[in-house]
Amino acid sequence: MNSADKRILIAIAAATLLTAGCAKRQVATTEPPPPSEPPAAEAPAPAAQPAPPPPAPAPAPVTAAPEPAPAAYPTGSTRARIDQLLASIEDAYFDYNQATLRPDAVRALQGDATELADIVKNYPGFKLTIEGHCDERGSAEYNIGLGAQRAAAAKEFLVRSGIPAAQLDTISYGNERPVCMERTEACWQRNRRVHFVPNDPPQ
Repeated sequence: MNSADKRILIAIAAATLLTAGCAKRQVATTEPPPPSEPPAAEAPAPAAQPAPPPPAPAPAPVTAAPEPAPAAYPTGSTRARIDQLLASIEDAYFDYNQATLRPDAVRALQGDATELADIVKNYPGFKLTIEGHCDERGSAEYNIGLGAQRAAAAKEFLVRSGIPAAQLDTISYGNERPVCMERTEACWQRNRRVHFVPNDPPQ
């Protein structure tokens, strides 16, 4: 081998060594890329909540049937019973020149007053008139006033028994309507009284 060939081989060998060194140096200095992080797991979507049920319809208000209006006046058997009670409640009598109820007058009014009250208050249009009467002694003007006091005393007693005051009227006739015409004490006693009259409905 001549010298020229030797130089060529040396040049090739040197080039080969230089290439290998550069490759090793490049491989050594090149760092591998960092491992990629796995993608973060996505949070699961919240489960859909069921829609709330619609509110129940409000119950319809219960309207009570209107109560029938009470009858204004008693009729038939009821009116007949009232007449019986009034007949059994005797006239209440008073002492001379007095308007205070005597014990016998109280007993007369108490007779069936409670039952009468229970019936009458159910008929707001029905009324009783309490008449006040006097004997013939004294002036007409004085006896009108005394008869009014006697009727008022009887009304107060019946109101306490349960008859509504609005269903009791009073009137005084003084000595104008006597039931006895003799001029005796027994006859005058019969005239000092209160008497009860039912008011009939207007025709």
